[in-house]
Amino acid sequence: MNDYAGQHEVVSENMTSQITAELTRFVQELKQERKSHFHDGRKAQQNIETFWKQLEASKRRFERDCKEADRAQQYFEKMDADINVTKADVEKARQQAQTRHQMAEDSKGEYSSILQKFNHEQREHYHTHIPNIFQKIQEMEERRIVRIGECMKTYAEVDRQVIPIIGKCLDGITKAAESIDQKNDSQLVIEAFKSGFEPPGDIDFEDFTQPMKRTVSESSLSNSRWDGKSEPKPGSKSKGKLWPFIKKNKGGGPEDFSNLPPEQRRKKLQQKVDELNKDIQKEMDQRDALTKMKDVYIKNPQMGDAASVDHKLAELGQNMEKLRLEAQKFEGWLAEVEGRLPVRTEQTRRQSGMYDTQNTSAVNNCAQDRESPDGSYTEEQSQESEMKVPVTEFDDEFDDEEPLPTIGTCKALYTFEGQNEGTISVTEGEMLYVIEEDKGDGWTRIRRNEDEEGYVPTSYVEVYLDKNAKGAMTYI
Repeated sequence: MNDYAGQHEVVSENMTSQITAELTRFVQELKQERKSHFHDGRKAQQNIETFWKQLEASKRRFERDCKEADRAQQYFEKMDADINVTKADVEKARQQAQTRHQMAEDSKGEYSSILQKFNHEQREHYHTHIPNIFQKIQEMEERRIVRIGECMKTYAEVDRQVIPIIGKCLDGITKAAESIDQKNDSQLVIEAFKSGFEPPGDIDFEDFTQPMKRTVSESSLSNSRWDGKSEPKPGSKSKGKLWPFIKKNKGGGPEDFSNLPPEQRRKKLQQKVDELNKDIQKEMDQRDALTKMKDVYIKNPQMGDAASVDHKLAELGQNMEKLRLEAQKFEGWLAEVEGRLPVRTEQTRRQSGMYDTQNTSAVNNCAQDRESPDGSYTEEQSQESEMKVPVTEFDDEFDDEEPLPTIGTCKALYTFEGQNEGTISVTEGEMLYVIEEDKGDGWTRIRRNEDEEGYVPTSYVEVYLDKNAKGAMTYI
């Protein structure tokens, strides 16, 4: 599944580098080019409108001058026909008419010139300038279409390159699904969580007709092979539960893990020994590196002071000695467990004789006797004299009545709708309690109150683990 997801990441990265980045740059270029073409179009339109205004102005002047010339001619003819008008007035009217005719001729020539120029510019505008602009816009759009096709082809190539690998991943997923062996998986779980205890032996008959000490079979369930707990009081959540479904002790155990079942104790001790050996190896690697550095400093004093490394070497030596002593201690406990399974601790031997003869009035209170959660016989003489019951320390998947302790707090970065079983809905900015950190599967277990808890995606919350919590670390 990881390989399959990785191939999609490869497709995404290649699309980003080969397609998205190139298209972003290309789109910016097209925007600038399109802006330039529209600017040229507006400029050409303004130019033809300017020539049109000039043509209209010259046309109106020509029309006005012609009308004035006609009026001047009519006035001259009227003056010339009138016998009462002096010769000087007639001459003046004639000159005025000639001037108006000349102005009309000049306006006619100007109008004709501007008209020819406008017609020329109009032909250029509609047959050259505007077609050229549209042609450039068309070519730009065609380049854009071609680039889209190239990007589609590139995407196909990018996807085609990973198809064989994706096919192998899918084959692997199918093969893994077909190779599931539920029996073997169950056996692995059994091996991982088996306690190592032997089944309890028969309980001896206890004769209460004679004053005598009550004895308990060493291998019976009521034997305090484990660190005992008092029988749950009436009304307790765990009343009526039978081994191995008794609540496990949530508190911290002894250093030698003697509170655990033998097999689980062996695994814990072996894990501790392996961790200490790794720490010792890490210290040895650091010491070797510093030793080589010191040799270099001795041979080449200009590179550094060899004495500056001595303090760190001494510190590493002390750390290694502490780790070796610690490893030897745990190896001794491990050898004890591996050599004597099941093992009885000193505490167990002390507790095996803890059951003394009770007050004879207990015999008269038989009607009030009851069974303890593990099935052993107890007396109800008083709440303080209840018999101890065994408690197992292995992880009880079936027991969810005792709430897990909080190991920190978290803040919801985004709103999450918990629709699947086991999840919980959160809103952005909400503060909640963390009861189980991410185990590598991308989910964190949180609690809102005593009745509301569940899992949310780790990427949806910002977690602040308590520094004193076991294995605490702060992460986002």
